[in-house]
Amino acid sequence: MGLAWQQGPLATRSVGHFLTPEPLPALLFVEPLRRRMRVRFGDAWIADSQDVVLLHEPGRYPVAYFPREDVTSGVLVDDGHVTEHADLGPVTWFGARVADRDVRRAAWQYAALPNHARVLGGRVAFAWRAMDAFYEEDERILGHAADFYHRIDIRSTSRHLVVRDGDRVVADTGRLLALYESGFAPRWYVPREDVDETALQPVEGQTFCPYKGLASYYAVGDRPRAAWSYPNAWTEVQRVSNFVSFEPDKVDVFLDGRQLHLEPGQTVIAHGVDRGLDADEIHTRT
Repeated sequence: MGLAWQQGPLATRSVGHFLTPEPLPALLFVEPLRRRMRVRFGDAWIADSQDVVLLHEPGRYPVAYFPREDVTSGVLVDDGHVTEHADLGPVTWFGARVADRDVRRAAWQYAALPNHARVLGGRVAFAWRAMDAFYEEDERILGHAADFYHRIDIRSTSRHLVVRDGDRVVADTGRLLALYESGFAPRWYVPREDVDETALQPVEGQTFCPYKGLASYYAVGDRPRAAWSYPNAWTEVQRVSNFVSFEPDKVDVFLDGRQLHLEPGQTVIAHGVDRGLDADEIHTRT
């Protein structure tokens, strides 16, 4: 979850609500990144700034906006494409061109901002999939600009979890890891030693989380994607690496004797168009 996407407080599908007599209008929020951010395109660094701002829009990932003076001169070429933003007005699109690359609709800038949004004036945002890499300082950022409001806490717990496929016990443990992720209901991760791995059939297809890494999936019986694991979780969440979690709407999951069900806040919105990464790129994030 972030501030304005998934189930965040400014999202259109927030899991919580503001204590106001009337629903809030859709809100756009902008803030300084306060980190050096760079963009690589082809073999060139085409943007390098310590004055980036993030724009949070309902239902969208946060987007980084760079001052034009921090973008290499001559790289962005007006390609004549103009769209309209419902709140911020006309949007001018640019292609990006360096010696070995030429891509259309690689970046955009607002052409006639309303006065209340002037902080975005003279700034340009890059289409994530059109670029080759984004960095904060010297570390590569994958998926989208980092959202300050997304947090993950992992806690050891001795609570008793049992997973069943009909009469078959798939997992039985008192050595859980509870993963608390902003806006989501808890997820329960089981050590491999406490799972009957003959009940797990690997299935094709992986998903990518910019906060946890690359997830692999398993079928249990005739239920596809009933379990998943992060075989090589990011360093920040290394504790759940290679543990297994189970989907309570696909198999029977009991926590301290109480059957779990898919809760509000556990439904994940599919990753958007800024997720054009393959496994090899993810594994070589730096």
